[in-house]
Amino acid sequence: MHFWTIFAVFLGMTSIAHAKTIEVCPSCTIKSIKEGIAFASDFDTLLIKKGTYNEFNIRVDKPLTLLGENYPIIDGKDQGEIITVVSDNVTIDGLFIINVGTSYTEDYAAIRVIKSKNFVIQNVVLEKLFFGIYLEKSSHGRVYHNKIIGDAVEEFNSGNGIQLWYSKHIEVEKNIVQHVRDGIYLEFSDDIVIKNNSSTNNVRYGLHFMFSNNDIYENNVFENNGSGVAVMFSKEIVMRNNTFKKNWGAASFGMLLKEINDAEITGNTFEENTVGISIEGSNRIKYLNNTFANNGWALKVRGACYGNTFSANNFLHNSFDVSYNSKLNDNVFKGNYWSKYTGYDLDKDGTGDVPYRPVKLFSYIVNRTPETIVLLRSLFMDIIDFSEKVSPVFTPDKLLDATPLMKQIQ
Repeated sequence: MHFWTIFAVFLGMTSIAHAKTIEVCPSCTIKSIKEGIAFASDFDTLLIKKGTYNEFNIRVDKPLTLLGENYPIIDGKDQGEIITVVSDNVTIDGLFIINVGTSYTEDYAAIRVIKSKNFVIQNVVLEKLFFGIYLEKSSHGRVYHNKIIGDAVEEFNSGNGIQLWYSKHIEVEKNIVQHVRDGIYLEFSDDIVIKNNSSTNNVRYGLHFMFSNNDIYENNVFENNGSGVAVMFSKEIVMRNNTFKKNWGAASFGMLLKEINDAEITGNTFEENTVGISIEGSNRIKYLNNTFANNGWALKVRGACYGNTFSANNFLHNSFDVSYNSKLNDNVFKGNYWSKYTGYDLDKDGTGDVPYRPVKLFSYIVNRTPETIVLLRSLFMDIIDFSEKVSPVFTPDKLLDATPLMKQIQ
């Protein structure tokens, strides 16, 4: 190891060994958080006692821990950004932050981290916010067990709960995000792990990301958002064991995939959404062990989708299992369970002896003329679907599951 590297490590360890705890409270020697930061040395801990601190534009410019005792309130009085971190090795823990300023020109946040690494933001409650936690060109951090509750009504005057911009190697775990514009938003952020979060009742998306690669999303709940999750212009994404539920509306979906390549979508539940997954220009994706239940459309494929495989998925009681806007098909459906399958299994091997065609003529008609949806439960629909089944003309003749399962996958 280089001499100067050893010397820097030695200095850091010496600083941590001599770190002290500084109490902040209305009756303490240090009465404000800003005063405490100015007084502190590197790696000290500010122990912020219970109380209300009317402060904003708090700048953390050295390695520190800001530790709240019994959730002290930091009230920004709608004046602007509240805490800005511009140093490595900062921990913010146990604070209650309210009244971030709203602006149409500045993205004010309750906590912003700029060009920093090795940070932790945990056990923080944020209310009456514009943006919640905003990570900007930062890396190797953790956003853990925070509660972010906004009061957003419209997109144009609200911000996002947790936002990552040009950030890498971040864990976002066990957060609750509600009533903001997008619950979690990523742009140009790679190697991110988002797990065990609940993102519900948000104005636009539960999760929204663009131009972000090699990310993992698992065990999250996205429920009752304007739309569930939008995944755009990204590659090598793993989405597993998430729940997409009750994302209803004329343009709503559990998940939107646009220009996504080489991804894995496994073990997810899509339940009671207008569209389970809307897919456009997305290729080489494996859809495995997902359940699509009681959606308007389970899958809506909008074209330019190649080399995708759908296997061992459950399609349960959806109005339409698959909607397709092209006669060409380069995707593989094999070994799925379809609740609408009416075939038989004479050799008792667990798969149907007759292939299942998931694209119905009526879904093709509704795609072209949405008003015809009023005929959904009519005899007319059954007749035209039967006629197309006998002799496919409008639907892709090669889109079929040759080995449909007879029993639902548990």
